[in-house]
Amino acid sequence: MRDMTLTQSQNTQGTTPGYMPGFGNDFETEALPGALPQGMNSPQRCAYGLYGEQLTGTAFTAPSHQNERTWCYRIRPSVKHVGRFQKIDIPFWKSAPNVVEDVISLGQYRWDPVPHTDEKLTWVTGMKTMTTAGDVYTQVGMATHVYLVTETMQDEYFFSADSELLVVPQEGRLRFCTELGVIDIEPKEIAILPRGLVYRVEVLDGPARGFVCENYGQKLELPGRGPIGANCMANRRDFKTPVAAFEDRDARSRIVIKWQGQFHETFIDHSPLDVVAWHGNYAPCKYDLRDYCPIGAILFDHPDPSIFTVLTAPSGVPGTANIDFVLFRERWMTMEDTFRPPWYHKNVMSELMGNIYGEYDAKPQGFVPGGISLHNMMLPHGPDKAAFDKASHSNLGPEKLDNTMSFMFETRFPQHLTEFAAKEAPLQDDYIDCWDDLEKNFDGTPEGNWTR
Repeated sequence: MRDMTLTQSQNTQGTTPGYMPGFGNDFETEALPGALPQGMNSPQRCAYGLYGEQLTGTAFTAPSHQNERTWCYRIRPSVKHVGRFQKIDIPFWKSAPNVVEDVISLGQYRWDPVPHTDEKLTWVTGMKTMTTAGDVYTQVGMATHVYLVTETMQDEYFFSADSELLVVPQEGRLRFCTELGVIDIEPKEIAILPRGLVYRVEVLDGPARGFVCENYGQKLELPGRGPIGANCMANRRDFKTPVAAFEDRDARSRIVIKWQGQFHETFIDHSPLDVVAWHGNYAPCKYDLRDYCPIGAILFDHPDPSIFTVLTAPSGVPGTANIDFVLFRERWMTMEDTFRPPWYHKNVMSELMGNIYGEYDAKPQGFVPGGISLHNMMLPHGPDKAAFDKASHSNLGPEKLDNTMSFMFETRFPQHLTEFAAKEAPLQDDYIDCWDDLEKNFDGTPEGNWTR
């Protein structure tokens, strides 16, 4: 990987990536001085003998505030980065619709962490799909995955024509060497990889495990803050986009492409990561979840969990997301005379949760780091008895929820379990029993039959 400080011979694992702050900004960056044209996009002859090429993430005629594209100045045009395609089988990476005949997706489910094995796994072969929702063919909905990665991709690259990927590490550190620069991520950070972006994944500290939300629909964006105003939640300045970096290397390389839920491979004789300079607003980025500033009630009642939305992917229905990415991190609880954990509810949205570290306040037992739970649309859920009793009878002074970071991939579509999730992943068969010992407290008196 080469940029202003690297030479072609240096290994990317010995470098420190550079970043530019901002979310959805128009960036410009060059790895060689003068490689980026000024005042125009497509000069007759580009500097250094480069090719000008546009990567577009939206329709050309999308409204200007939604239009996303990046101009790349590269050693070879992308048509040289693909050859004839051949279908391949990636057995555990599934796309919607994926309804398995003998699997029941209707229910409340929870899994222990998917365990590591001795199998050598790359970013592509280590992807295990848990749920799918919507339809990849019409570009609505999503899928959720767990990744297990032990091996760096050697002369191998990947891109998805189907989706952008939201990556949430839980264990280990990864490096994404992309066409537009280098991103390192670790637990408590996330990365967004746009649809169509070519990249290679290296293991910096393994084995690595984490969660992926595969978004088939409109791109993830920051939620509207409404009356909250201009500050708090996730701020644009805290997102980091990589500076330009490139490889000029001749070596037989394998490109794996996900397209309409199918996987194909093609071979070329060089690295496709050859963008020397670029400008635009369609680019990968990373975000440190420790920079998220939560908002909450400061007198009474528990607000809707949407108050903790980090990113959202809109649908055609105003206010109803294709995907919401919601974060439950350390925060103060100060509400008076209030049941403070998430309340019992049924929801038109389906909720898949993952635990990055610590203890989740509504499920103090059994929901361990690396674990996953699924509460599908219109299925009731809420605190178990231990959490209910503690919240109902505790002294309500100011309390800090500490050592906790969980998240939710929420979608308007029902999420269907894959065969792996139903039959191979470590499903907690007794999860549904966590509500069995909830008691009837009603006895016809205002005080009720409370156990104290």
